[in-house]
Amino acid sequence: MRVTICDDKKDLGTQSGKLGGDAIIKAIESNGIAYIVLESGASQIPTLAYLASRDDIDWSKVEVFQFDEFQELQDSSKSNSNFLQDYFIHLLKQKPKAFHSLSSTSCDLKEMNKILDAITFDVAFACIGENGHLGYNDPPANISTKDPYIAVELEIRSRKQLLNEGWFTHLEDIPTKAITLSIIKLLESQIVVVSCPDQRKARGVATCLFGQISPLQPCTLLRRKHECSLFLDLPSSMLVYGDLRTRY
Repeated sequence: MRVTICDDKKDLGTQSGKLGGDAIIKAIESNGIAYIVLESGASQIPTLAYLASRDDIDWSKVEVFQFDEFQELQDSSKSNSNFLQDYFIHLLKQKPKAFHSLSSTSCDLKEMNKILDAITFDVAFACIGENGHLGYNDPPANISTKDPYIAVELEIRSRKQLLNEGWFTHLEDIPTKAITLSIIKLLESQIVVVSCPDQRKARGVATCLFGQISPLQPCTLLRRKHECSLFLDLPSSMLVYGDLRTRY
């Protein structure tokens, strides 16, 4: 794993988007097509914005998949699919070859897994949760499954994170069930790009870098991936060096 500490969120988005975008171009040049998976959430907005602004990527040769999605969601405007439409798909000047969205009301896991069984992601964009999760792989994460997508229960800390980020008004509005890309499928990707800004992520970042590798701390499993790059801003990196700075 490589760690890059950026000046701010914009710099983080630029650097992570450049690395991920260059890998997409390389995949297209080698294979004529690129497969990517995108995470949703506030932490991903700078990366998605920079990635969408790149005119040097032939998006007509890119298939886009979702990392995760709520299940039994009452308000579809709160779905992760809708988030990716707003913060990525609609920003593209050229539409992707395909956007494989996940339904927030019902999802045919068997059908989606049949598609993913046949491919390997060229680039996976991810983030670390406040409780150390990857996607909706909350602790303790299922690291034995070989299924690409799995059904999971959302831990209370994940739901509170969504509430605090302002995506929902009330905790009871947040579903307790979700579909997420499994950690095994994530780590099979050619390259994993992790964008993780904000001070609230500092504890999760420290856990990722220094914690015992365990399904009880899902983010630590990223250390098993050689081609993994973790991008931090100054607040999210504050525990990496014991917060010796005075700026934050």
